[in-house]
Amino acid sequence: MAEIICVIGTKGGSGKTTVTHLLCHGLSLLGHRAACVMTDEYREPLRPENRRYVMADARSPEVREKVVGKLRDLPGWIGVLDGGANRTETDVALYELADLVLLPFRDSAEDIRVLTHDLELFPRALALPSQWPQNRWQREAAQKLLDELPDSFRERILTPVPALSASKLLLQTRPPETLPSALNSAARALAKAALEILED
Repeated sequence: MAEIICVIGTKGGSGKTTVTHLLCHGLSLLGHRAACVMTDEYREPLRPENRRYVMADARSPEVREKVVGKLRDLPGWIGVLDGGANRTETDVALYELADLVLLPFRDSAEDIRVLTHDLELFPRALALPSQWPQNRWQREAAQKLLDELPDSFRERILTPVPALSASKLLLQTRPPETLPSALNSAARALAKAALEILED
């Protein structure tokens, strides 16, 4: 049976779609067959050309059910479901389907506030710092935000995904055939972390 990962969260702009594509790309670089499943009805599907992973358009609940059902029957595959913002009912449905639930968030007080709500709502979910700052001053400021979270929530925070402008290449209609090595390295690291969690 395929493993299902969902990338959800109430707040828009937290990096859900970027994380989904980065994760699928990283899984493919590690030799896994991955499917990127779009569930956000407000986004246009991206083309499959120049991607190492399969794209699936599942923007309606009926199609989503069929796609996930088909994926479940494919041994060795990993399906990554890309959520949308402000869709609690859909997020609950995706959460119930998933073997691993990721909640991307960025280094802002608003993201942390919404993350707190989502971590309470989804007790199996893990928080994923997304587009995390790389310079020392910004990292220290971001860490202060994290330090304000309760201990039980801080224990559910994964290693940050670094801020990479190259990650936008994965969201192009047709990404370039060759991607920067820093992007590939970040994708592999994220995929390895996800696989380790799935294997536990």
